[in-house]
Amino acid sequence: MLANMAISLIMHKRITTTLAKAKALKKYVEPLITRSKEDTTNSRRVVFSYLQNKYAVKELFSTVAEKVGDRPGGYTRIIKLGFREGDAAQICFIELVDFDENMAKTKTAKKTRRSRRSSAKTAAPAEAAAPAEAQAEEPKAEEKAAE
Repeated sequence: MLANMAISLIMHKRITTTLAKAKALKKYVEPLITRSKEDTTNSRRVVFSYLQNKYAVKELFSTVAEKVGDRPGGYTRIIKLGFREGDAAQICFIELVDFDENMAKTKTAKKTRRSRRSSAKTAAPAEAAAPAEAQAEEPKAEEKAAE
């Protein structure tokens, strides 16, 4: 079961499973990813003995190893999603860290709601700066026309 889940994780970069299976899978797949950083015949054979899928081994040694080459460890992330309806088992995502574009982006600060008074004060200096910038640009345009 762990080999099949590891193949799915490598091929799809993210799978949904129970928390207990995800924790077991993390211990199973992280040494394989570490082994894939060194692309030798022996390391390919060792990984293949665990996975028994040549397409997953190829994906692991080409795409995955390229992305995690400089990472010292911690290749997977577990995100808890809640509880399953039928048996109340805890469900989670397990994903490869470097392949999630949403988490890789830097988070922007949320704008907080302000009163009208404070927004009017901050808007006035911004409007005053805009005409000064426009005046500074006009002489540059005239110099280019003269040339």
